[in-house]
Amino acid sequence: MGIQSINPTTEEVLQTFEPYSREQIDEALDQARRTFLQWRTTSFAERAAGFQRLARTLRARKTELARLAVQEMGKSLIEAEAEVEKCAWNCEYYAENAESFLADERIATNATESYVSFQPLGVVLALMPWNFPYWQVFRFAAPALMAGNTAVLKHASNVSLCALEIERLFRESDLPVGIFRTVLVPGSETASLIADRRIAAVTLTGSEGAGVAVASASGAALKKHVLELGGSDAFIVLEDADLDQAAQVAVTARFQNNGQSCIAAKRFIVVESVAADFERKFAEAASKLRVGDPLDRETQIGPVARGDLRDELDRQVQTSIKMGARVLLGGKPRAGKGYFYEPTILTDVTPDMPMFREETFGPAAAVIRARDAEHALELANDSQFGLGGNLWTRDIVRGRALARRIESGAVFINGMTASDPRLPFGGVKHSGYGRELSVFGIREFVNIQTVWIGPKIDPAATPVASE
Repeated sequence: MGIQSINPTTEEVLQTFEPYSREQIDEALDQARRTFLQWRTTSFAERAAGFQRLARTLRARKTELARLAVQEMGKSLIEAEAEVEKCAWNCEYYAENAESFLADERIATNATESYVSFQPLGVVLALMPWNFPYWQVFRFAAPALMAGNTAVLKHASNVSLCALEIERLFRESDLPVGIFRTVLVPGSETASLIADRRIAAVTLTGSEGAGVAVASASGAALKKHVLELGGSDAFIVLEDADLDQAAQVAVTARFQNNGQSCIAAKRFIVVESVAADFERKFAEAASKLRVGDPLDRETQIGPVARGDLRDELDRQVQTSIKMGARVLLGGKPRAGKGYFYEPTILTDVTPDMPMFREETFGPAAAVIRARDAEHALELANDSQFGLGGNLWTRDIVRGRALARRIESGAVFINGMTASDPRLPFGGVKHSGYGRELSVFGIREFVNIQTVWIGPKIDPAATPVASE
C-alpha cells in the first residue's frame, strides 16, 4: 500500500501516492543544494520581494487551500482559512524584518574591527506534523529561507496533498526553482534523509518519540536541529480570576483545531474555592460547541484526524474514568461515519491518570483541583512537558511573579496561548529545545560567524603628539 490521504469526516480515501523513488529524492536534494548556492548570494531585498509575492499567493488561494486542509485532516473551514492567513502574515513579517534581524553586530575588541555576521547553513530538512498542515511549515520556512537557506519538506503522510500544494505555492510565486521541495516518503526514510550529506540542518515538530529519534539521528550526523515536541499545557485559574472570561477562553484554548494542538490548554488546574463555579461555566460553554461537517461554516468541532488517534484519546478518557475521574461533558466517540469524538470534560482528575500524565490530542479536557496557588504551581510543573501555559488572576504583579516559576517556554496571563511571528516559540523539558519565530527563530539556522580584522590595537600605547 502506498501513502494514503484519507478524509477523516467521511473515511474515504482521497488519493494514494507511491513513495518517491531514490532517484526522485536525489533530484530534490540536488536541486535544493544547487539552489542554495545561488540563493545565499541574493540580497535581502530580493528575498523579501519573493516572500511578499508568496504572501499574496497564499491570500489569493486561501479558500481553496483551506478546503484542502479540511478534507485531509478535518479542522473547521473557518480555522483553516485563519491558518492560511497566518502563514501570509508570517511571510510578510520576515520579509520586513529579516535584514535587521541578521545585520552584522559590531563588537569593540582589540582589533581594528570585529563583528559577528550571520550566514545561512544550507538545506534544512523539515519534518512536519499534520495538525496545522500549512502553519507548521511556514513557521519554519519563512525565517529559514529569508536567512538564505533552502528547504526540503517531509510532511506527515496523511496531509500529502497539502505538502505538494505548498511546493506549488513557492513555484507560483516566482521564487527560485529548488528553494522549497517536498518529498513524499514514509517515516522509515527519515534517518537516511538526516544522514544525507546534502542536508545541513533539521527541524522537527512532532511527538516526544519522534523527537528522540530525530535528535539521535541528527546527533550521530553532527547536524544542528530544533525540536518542537508535545505539550500538556496547564491552564491555572486562581481564586481571584474572572471566571466568566476564563471559562469562555478555556473552551477555545482546549477545543480549537478539534483539540489537536501542541499548545492547547489540556490540564485545567483550578483553586478549590472557585472550582465548582469554573467547572459549571466551562461545561456549559463547551456544551454549546457545534459538532459536524467541518466544511460547514457553522461547525466548530470536526473529526479527529485519524481513527487510531481517536482510539488513543478514548483509551486515555476511559482509563481515567475507571480510575475515578468524573464526566462533566461527553466522554465517548460519536456514532456514525467519521472519526468524531464528543467534546469531553473530566473533573476530579489526579496526577496518576492518563488525562493528567500523558499528552491528550483531541477534544477532551481534564480539570484538576488545587488547594491554593502554591499547589497549583506544583501540579502545573508536575509534567514531563513544558511548552506553554496560562495563568488567570486579577493581580498582575502576583501573576508576573508566579509566571517566572512555571516551567514552560511561554506563559500567557489572562489570555490564550498562541504562536505569533513577533514572539519566540518553543519549549523546555520533553517539549523540545530551540526556538521558532521572532529574531530567535531566524538565528537558529545560521552560522554565527566571528570576524576579526587586524592589526591589533595596543590599548597601552600612548599617542605621540605631533609637533
